[in-house]
Amino acid sequence: MPRNDPTDTGGLFIGRRPGTAPLRYKADPERAGERRRRTDALLAAAVLALEALVCLTLWGPQPIAWLWIGSQVDYHGGSITLALAVTFFGMLGTLMITLGIATRLDRVWRILRRAAGHEQQEGVLPRIFAVTAIVALVLFSIWFVIIEGPAPMLAPR
Repeated sequence: MPRNDPTDTGGLFIGRRPGTAPLRYKADPERAGERRRRTDALLAAAVLALEALVCLTLWGPQPIAWLWIGSQVDYHGGSITLALAVTFFGMLGTLMITLGIATRLDRVWRILRRAAGHEQQEGVLPRIFAVTAIVALVLFSIWFVIIEGPAPMLAPR
């Protein structure tokens, strides 16, 4: 029977990508003391919070900053096309840089979780990205509907 199960082959149909084999220890690794494991768990929580903050910047501060930079390019250069290009490529570039930083933080988080005594195989970056997107959407909806959006226009003057 061919071994073509994606969980068995690392997502490929033939063979396995290097470095994707399941972790198998010859013997149980030595566990650190309880104090060290608590320290590692605390560091993992701090890295997780930092990772969430980094992802949260994608939904507010970074786009606002690039829109401001684009407005300055338009004001000083007089070219809306150049301003739009600077804004678009700036947002795209900082998105890639931010996701690279978040990926590295996620790798550090997995290592710290393993050091704290948890069998951590996968990272949490996709879930953090989704949760921060939902939080940003809810906050934007509250701001738009209740604080600044059509709500003041509907109220009698």
